Amino acid sequence: MEILRLNQISPDQVILWQWGFVKITATLAYTWLVMAILVLGSWLVTRRLSTGPRRSLWQGVLEVVVTSIRDQICEICHEDPGPYTAFVGSLFLFIGMSNFLIIFPGYVAPTSSLATTSALAICVFLAVPIYGISRQGIGPYVKEYFQPTFIFFPFHVMGEFTRTLALAIRLFGNIMSHDKIIGILLAVTPLFFPIVMHALGLLIGMVQAYIFSILAMVYIASAVQAHEEGEPANKGSR
Repeated sequence: MEILRLNQISPDQVILWQWGFVKITATLAYTWLVMAILVLGSWLVTRRLSTGPRRSLWQGVLEVVVTSIRDQICEICHEDPGPYTAFVGSLFLFIGMSNFLIIFPGYVAPTSSLATTSALAICVFLAVPIYGISRQGIGPYVKEYFQPTFIFFPFHVMGEFTRTLALAIRLFGNIMSHDKIIGILLAVTPLFFPIVMHALGLLIGMVQAYIFSILAMVYIASAVQAHEEGEPANKGSR
């Protein structure tokens, strides 16, 4: 498997099953695996939730994770984190679990595929105007793209695309490069050093999940609050 990882630049190129034009790649298989773990884990943890003093260990862990996510969102947007928790939390948990599973031999993180990171970035790209329009209305939201003058419209649009591309490339580059380094080290060095690199990679993976989720929330908060920040100045000018 390590030789396969060295020869393939992306898990998209590893075809596990094919029938005609239908292909199941390593990216797709491992993505399904991560989704299954998250769905099954959430069902097992939440099927017997308790509000009393006696709670299960896994419920306590889940409450810590959810509370931490909500606190981080609140620090960014300074308002009720409820509307954003599900989306931002899902991003963090999916990316975090995808990167955490690299501790198991033979596993390749789906986030080392540009297709996966691009899909995640597109979700953020679509979420920004959805949240912005839901808060401001479509008229005021679109108006922001023409500030301070209509000449800046293409630059605002370009900025939206470039930051989406940067999200995808950053996550893909960090995870993919570390994955290839591990493969090389396992092929040419003793066991100890690759284990250290795996531990470092696990830390990097969690940090990347945190950064991606935080940047997504920053973009959403900027879209939601841009119009509201301009209102006091406009009222004052009247």
